[in-house]
Amino acid sequence: MSEKPFVTAVIVAAGNSTRMSCYVSKQLIPLLGKPAIYYTLKAFEEASIVDEVIIVCRKVDTDELKEIVSEYKFEKVKAFTPGGSERSDSVRNGIACADEKATHFAIHDGARVLITAHDINKVISEALVSGAATLGSPVTDTVKIVDKSGTIVSTPDRASLMAVQTPQVFERNIYLKALENSQGKGFTDDCAMVEEIGVYPKIIMGDHPNLKLTTQTDIPMAETILKKRQEHEI
Repeated sequence: MSEKPFVTAVIVAAGNSTRMSCYVSKQLIPLLGKPAIYYTLKAFEEASIVDEVIIVCRKVDTDELKEIVSEYKFEKVKAFTPGGSERSDSVRNGIACADEKATHFAIHDGARVLITAHDINKVISEALVSGAATLGSPVTDTVKIVDKSGTIVSTPDRASLMAVQTPQVFERNIYLKALENSQGKGFTDDCAMVEEIGVYPKIIMGDHPNLKLTTQTDIPMAETILKKRQEHEI
């Protein structure tokens, strides 16, 4: 690559947290005394290959998120922008705020608070070579394909199945082309979006747990993992 890579991370934190059933955005739920998104932003702040961070969020959360960024001195955060009606719209808003030097975009779910700087650097490094990469992990449960009535149709080979996570990282032109093609198609996954234009990302195995805060039961699990990490650092 002739030009120096410039990686913009887009943190998507604009969901309504419906399944969490709480009074605040799940990105703001306290985990060991700090807002959940603190851990996400800390990892991207510490990831050496990330040049800037854009936060896509609900307007009602913007002021509090700005306070968090200021309090913890997350210097890579350059902009806040509102989410859209679909996930791809939210990411589009984030991309619009990226530095014009950006050569790659790292799209991450803000609620994946267990992400580490190591795994961020790992997946970005692959994308710098191949053009598209995502973190993922092997599927441990047996998965069934069913019809509309709920009857099992077939059982795919578990060895060929992977659970896709974030960040998902793409070369700029690949992602912009996929984004343009995605309008009105309701994609909930950026990899699926680029697959639609014939680009097939490489899955990189993360070295650390990377669960997404979705329901109340995820909170104690996340806190347990975070506490163990903190104890290991001491």
